[in-house]
Amino acid sequence: MTSTIANRIGTAAFTLLFFGFLFGPLAIMVVTAFNSSSFPRVVPWDCFTTDWFGKLAADAKLLHGLGNSLLIGAGVVALSTPIGLAAALALSDVGPRLRGLLYTVFISPILMPGIVIGISTLMFWGRLGSGLGFGFDSIFFDGFFLTILGQVCFISAYSMLIFIARLQRFDHTLTEAALDMGATPAQAFRKILLPFLRPAIFSSAVLAFLASLENYNTTVFSIVAESTFTTELASKVRLGIDPSISAVAVVIIAITLVGAIVHEVHSRRTAALAQGGAAAARILNNPVNAVLRHPATAGLLLVGLIGLAVYYGKDHDSRACEQAIRDAKILEQERLQIEMRERMKEQAPAAPAPGSNAPSTPFGGVFAPGGLGGAPAPEAPKPAPVTPFGGVFAPDSLGKPAE
Repeated sequence: MTSTIANRIGTAAFTLLFFGFLFGPLAIMVVTAFNSSSFPRVVPWDCFTTDWFGKLAADAKLLHGLGNSLLIGAGVVALSTPIGLAAALALSDVGPRLRGLLYTVFISPILMPGIVIGISTLMFWGRLGSGLGFGFDSIFFDGFFLTILGQVCFISAYSMLIFIARLQRFDHTLTEAALDMGATPAQAFRKILLPFLRPAIFSSAVLAFLASLENYNTTVFSIVAESTFTTELASKVRLGIDPSISAVAVVIIAITLVGAIVHEVHSRRTAALAQGGAAAARILNNPVNAVLRHPATAGLLLVGLIGLAVYYGKDHDSRACEQAIRDAKILEQERLQIEMRERMKEQAPAAPAPGSNAPSTPFGGVFAPGGLGGAPAPEAPKPAPVTPFGGVFAPDSLGKPAE
């Protein structure tokens, strides 16, 4: 084997292990969502079923938590995106020395543990509300309000990093030219800078929403009496899991894949149009290509495929297969019980034949079944042994007068 072949085999093995490490748990999670076993597992495989998705759809607590997560995520996006943009613009306009100090201040919430942010948010706004004379039914003690503020503390820093990366490629002479031509700062921001930052705004909004949706450490302390999708999932895991958790993973993975594929189609179409030439002509001059390579078409196709899978999957009935599995388990238990009884019979001692003498024991057979019917006859007293003292120390001689 040459070194080139060995390198290729090693590279392929490392690549396989790397992707297996990344996507192996997700693949196992997806498979367990379609196994009828009450515990998430791949082997032994029982029956193909889609009932766990129905159980997930009927879980009122989980759906209530999902609704709360969507509301909180929308609030976090509405606050963290403009805060992150303002912080990035401030860092791009100040001097190098002050920029380092502000950057450290803005980035510090990311380095803070989530439980510290959650507890501090709860205590700060609670004390502030009590100091201002507000009751426990005010906004200062509202779980949604506290959770949004707690998450915005560190998610806005993520948004700031995205805007900083985008602003590093911005040509500031464009803004200066617009101002020289009579545009106001607001017009220059709206007409020049904001269109340039549009991809960063979209990326920041998506990142903020996903970070809010999956956050647990901060939310579990600031949500107070309410619950979110993540905290409700954590409660279900503590109380015992079933494959409906895997169904949640399948839904999230499907939504992520649809979004990623649509974004990829949009990016390739935009790059081809920006490149111009033959690549753009294949899209613009061919109506079929223009429709097929449009991100909306890709999104509709994927949503249609998911709809077909749901339509045919909801009618799948696995009860007959599950009953056959239960019957097989019952038969197996009965077989094991029979084998155990036969094994116990073989290991039991043989019973004595009727009329045979009882085995001799140190107790004289008093515990034998036949020995319980009556008291044994008293034995005749043994003669006292002959001693030099004439038997005066014998037990029966103590009450007798001396001869």
